[in-house]
Amino acid sequence: MQKSLKETRRGVAVKLLLAAVSLLMLQGCAAMVVGAVVGTATTLAVETAKVPFKVTGAVIDVVSDDDDE
Repeated sequence: MQKSLKETRRGVAVKLLLAAVSLLMLQGCAAMVVGAVVGTATTLAVETAKVPFKVTGAVIDVVSDDDDE
């Protein structure tokens, strides 16, 4: 048996509706994943920017070895 054009369109419409509902339901999950990735990347960038200052401070502490005795 061959499906009529009306039945075929109805099947496509149902599939599109299910896809749209699924995307809407997963929208919150996608936002959380993207937020976590952005947060991790930001933390990594900030920590990377801090390293030269920490190294410079340690070198200055070693070079200027003050004896407070």
